[in-house]
Amino acid sequence: MAVSTPICDFGWKAVDFDLTGIDGRRYTIGDVSGENGTLVMFICNHCPYVKAIAERLVADVKKLQAAGIGVIAIMSNDPEYNSEDSFENMKLFAETHGFTFPYVIDETQDIARAYDAVCTPDFFGFNADLELQYRGRLDESGRNPAPDGARRELLEAMKQVAATGKGPSEQTASMGCSIKWRPDAA
Repeated sequence: MAVSTPICDFGWKAVDFDLTGIDGRRYTIGDVSGENGTLVMFICNHCPYVKAIAERLVADVKKLQAAGIGVIAIMSNDPEYNSEDSFENMKLFAETHGFTFPYVIDETQDIARAYDAVCTPDFFGFNADLELQYRGRLDESGRNPAPDGARRELLEAMKQVAATGKGPSEQTASMGCSIKWRPDAA
């Protein structure tokens, strides 16, 4: 089921976490924060919306990291719903797409709830003070990749955040597959 994210709640403070990455390390918001901002992404392995953007996302993230933006991807889906979202498959997905950022699992789904994440992909762009400035989409992609030359909305917004501390007032909601909640957690 496709869902869209809520509008950006400018100034909302990032919630800390302590989650295990595919590299075996544990990560907190402080571990991944960049000097010019932080991007927290909720993604998964099986979602066609995530698959459609994976290559461009990795390319744009490299540019953001070069601009002093820290980045982390969180997988909050219940892997019982779809085995493609298992921890082992997270490792394969990250390797296949050349992730240059931590990919962590939110086994309790508490962090997805704390962020009010609703879909994959769901992007939370924070300034250097960890205040929310962007809750939009990567670009105009849906279940298929955007055409060549499509505006790179996330990249532009986060570069603006890095330079000014403020995100754009006009943002288009991200769309993707709903978070797959555990039956006992819904």
